[in-house]
Amino acid sequence: MGLIEKPIMGLISDPIIKLEDVWKIYQLGKQELTVLRGVTLEIKKGDFIAVLGPSGSGKSTLLHMLGCLDLPTKGRLFLDNRDVSLLSEDELAIIRGQKVGFIFQQFNLLLNLTAIENVMLPMIFSGTDEKKRKERARELLSWVGLGDRLTHRPTELSGGEQQRVAISRALANDPEIIVADEPTGNLDSATGEKVMKTLSDFNEKNGKTVIIVTHDMEVASHARRIIHIKDGQIV
Repeated sequence: MGLIEKPIMGLISDPIIKLEDVWKIYQLGKQELTVLRGVTLEIKKGDFIAVLGPSGSGKSTLLHMLGCLDLPTKGRLFLDNRDVSLLSEDELAIIRGQKVGFIFQQFNLLLNLTAIENVMLPMIFSGTDEKKRKERARELLSWVGLGDRLTHRPTELSGGEQQRVAISRALANDPEIIVADEPTGNLDSATGEKVMKTLSDFNEKNGKTVIIVTHDMEVASHARRIIHIKDGQIV
């Protein structure tokens, strides 16, 4: 158990994300729920990481930490050598918008928007002008094989197509890091394999960091490093 690694080519020495003795404790009334227990971890730029563990192991909480969606109760969290542990929510939101793209199991697409409009959405918040938004969204959707589905709404797309729209949306602002929570969880095995191929291509061809959470060893096998987590600890 622990770390299973494939050769990592062309990665810089400084970690893009670093956790130092990170604990996450939730207060539930008078009781405390400890989800992460002293996690220390480094992820280098351009790596492809899979976090593997059973339900309730703390893997989604760890992913939220790595994507700056949540902060440690104790310990330190660094992104690009910057300690983000004590930042405000507004400061964290800016960092997430610039550096992190998120892919979720439930897709989280807006049903009243077309595929291209869903992909354009993050670029509106980042201040990209309309012409560049459309060009970028069209380019991304073509890259994932949906160039002929630009004006389709989510209800007119299959599950695999919706997830590829979600991947395109995650890539819209050209983030350094992609974090994906069970990205194939609602897909059949053949479609899930296509989604993982898309993420692998993004990692290999663009040198971006990809972190996925899964309970499926077949999905995890696409990664360069597999991190096993159990009872809130890397094992």
